[in-house]
Amino acid sequence: MSRKLELLAPGGDIEAIKAAVVAGANAVYCGLDAFNARNRASNLSMDELNGAIRLAHEYNCEVFLTLNVVILEHEIPVLVKLLNQVVNSGIDGIIVQDMGVFNLVNKHFPTLDIHASTQMTTHNEGQILFLHKIGASRVNLSRELNLPEITKLTALAHENNILTEVFVHGALCIAFSGQCYSSSVSVGNSGNRGRCSQACRDEYEETAAGNKYPLNLKDNSAYFDLPQLIEAKVDSLKIEGRIKGAHYVYTVTDTWRKQIDSFIESGELVGDDANLHKVFNRSFTNSFLTGKLTKDMFIDSPKDYSAKYALEESGALSEQKTEEVQKSLYDDKQALGATLADKIKGLNIDKADLAISITGVLGDKLIFSAQTAGREFIITSSSLLRPSKEAAITADLLTKRLRSFNNAAYILGPIDCTHLNAGLGIPFKELTAMKKELAFVLNGSIEIVPHTDVPKLAQNPKIEDVPKLSLLISDENDAHLCDVTNADIYFKIPESLKIGCDKYSEILLRNPRFIPWFPAVLIGKDYLEAVRILELSKPKSIVTNNSGIAYKAYEMGIEWIAGPLLNTTNSHALITMQEALDCKGAFISNEINRNQIRNIRRPKNFKLLYSIYHPILMMTSRQCFFQRTVGCKKKAIEDNCMLSCEKATTITNVKGISFAVDKQKGGYPSIYNHEQFLNLEAVRDFSGLFDEFFIDLTDIGSGSKEKLDKATLIQEFEKFLADETQTKAALHQMVEVKTNAQYVQGL
Repeated sequence: MSRKLELLAPGGDIEAIKAAVVAGANAVYCGLDAFNARNRASNLSMDELNGAIRLAHEYNCEVFLTLNVVILEHEIPVLVKLLNQVVNSGIDGIIVQDMGVFNLVNKHFPTLDIHASTQMTTHNEGQILFLHKIGASRVNLSRELNLPEITKLTALAHENNILTEVFVHGALCIAFSGQCYSSSVSVGNSGNRGRCSQACRDEYEETAAGNKYPLNLKDNSAYFDLPQLIEAKVDSLKIEGRIKGAHYVYTVTDTWRKQIDSFIESGELVGDDANLHKVFNRSFTNSFLTGKLTKDMFIDSPKDYSAKYALEESGALSEQKTEEVQKSLYDDKQALGATLADKIKGLNIDKADLAISITGVLGDKLIFSAQTAGREFIITSSSLLRPSKEAAITADLLTKRLRSFNNAAYILGPIDCTHLNAGLGIPFKELTAMKKELAFVLNGSIEIVPHTDVPKLAQNPKIEDVPKLSLLISDENDAHLCDVTNADIYFKIPESLKIGCDKYSEILLRNPRFIPWFPAVLIGKDYLEAVRILELSKPKSIVTNNSGIAYKAYEMGIEWIAGPLLNTTNSHALITMQEALDCKGAFISNEINRNQIRNIRRPKNFKLLYSIYHPILMMTSRQCFFQRTVGCKKKAIEDNCMLSCEKATTITNVKGISFAVDKQKGGYPSIYNHEQFLNLEAVRDFSGLFDEFFIDLTDIGSGSKEKLDKATLIQEFEKFLADETQTKAALHQMVEVKTNAQYVQGL
């Protein structure tokens, strides 16, 4: 496993890839027209990808393909068709979010290197071990982590032969990646499908703290943190920006290349980051890395800050001076553009010409001679040519046999058979062997992976004959609900926990019907304390939205169910979790619609669950949503903020739609839709598929809405499950502000 420090650059289109290559990137990541998390980028065709790989490899630059979205069941055949092409392209790795892709690749395309996308929200030790178990060779760590956290996770990753990469420049999401549903909820364009509409950059009605862009973070820049990242032994420094152009990619990559080279060669940093300010930016922050989460991480506008920065640096006050500064910035950008244009003008991604000539003389071996890009390859038969009338080798036969070399990598010219004597033959199996050997050497002496078809999955029977109700609570005072229902009762464990506090393990021990429900994000000591809850309470089963806790449960022999925030959308993801980590069941994502659910196939002895009533989470952040909404006297988030703060407010967008900004004790600040999710249609549509329908009774995200009587609500849901033909009026009357839009629109 390499320990070379890699500079990883974005390639939204061919020009950007060329820019990254000439600027000195060690690797570039890019996407095709489908299955990647930057649909707004130009992206590549398959032919362009093959050309980009050839070009990059000439410069000792690797290419990683982004397949970093959740996959729908009906898309599996298309994905497999794509993987059949990609596996023989020379690609150096694929970047993956969906756990189903791990299963498909491990079983059918094992030569592909799998990198875990930032969309997998990786931030604790258990998640590193989980990813190792399902076959990741590299992991992109969550952008919210600080340097000590990165150092610790990188050390564990290296112990398990996994590389780590960290974003060091570019746009920051305020939400944990993979855990943002705001775009999906608001406009039906999911961030988990590469269609984020960037609600965090939107303008809102002015908040009490005087801000119209309360969620808008500055861009990330770790330019002066390079020594600490090297000390942390991070393997790859990743630049964000696949929707940005070649000029941006060249400037940022070139600037970082010089910084890395300077420090490695002399131990000194380049003190000037001026060029980074000359391309699109929202000003810069390194606060996630330093762990100092202050108000200074935010900026009042999502627009390009480069001109404003130049004016501020110059101190320009007069109109004349302002014009001079703006012209100077324009001239600098033009000069950088001219430098880039000059450097890439000779680069092309055209297919290589391939010429094949055949030599065949009686008593000699058959010879294939192939010439391409200044190289020549000679392939010879094992046996000697002998007279043959019925099985003679002809020019027509060879043209048909070898025409497959006119492909994504090569343009095959007419096959030269002028030196092939007539009436000669060798066994056809030798022709096949020679063709295979030629393909091998043309592929860089890498074995060609044969085409594979993934067998269709069977639908296995349900665990429960009649679907059950289950519910989630977060307060022990709701334990009386055990007396009004036989439903499974999940108890929510918060994201932040006091060190050494036994409160939650004691609650679980006092209430044996409570099944622990673990959150999606557990960082540092909070992950360790969550593990301690498992060790002290020793539950028979759990639900977890965090793959690190899933790994620990697997290790301890505790039955676990994948929660809804693990974003499960296809059968192969279920198989990955079952086969690799003995998962017993999974919630199907609420982002997908009825038609997308319909084709999901259940593994044997596996429970399927679906939430029909819950507050609609839009985003969760490690930053504070209250600093720029209601205001906060603290200059930065403190350790105690997570445990003690219970603020709540609303923000209203320019369309007049309000969202609840809510925080429970021990929870991360979160934003919820103004409507509750209520989907009784799913009960009627899928009583034959789901074993369990789930309702969330935790009250979070309800804002100022009237609290419903939980016992009555349970009884009404149970009535409906027992007889789904009955009227929905009672539940619709109780839950006044509601939607099931995601179930209609899907991904």
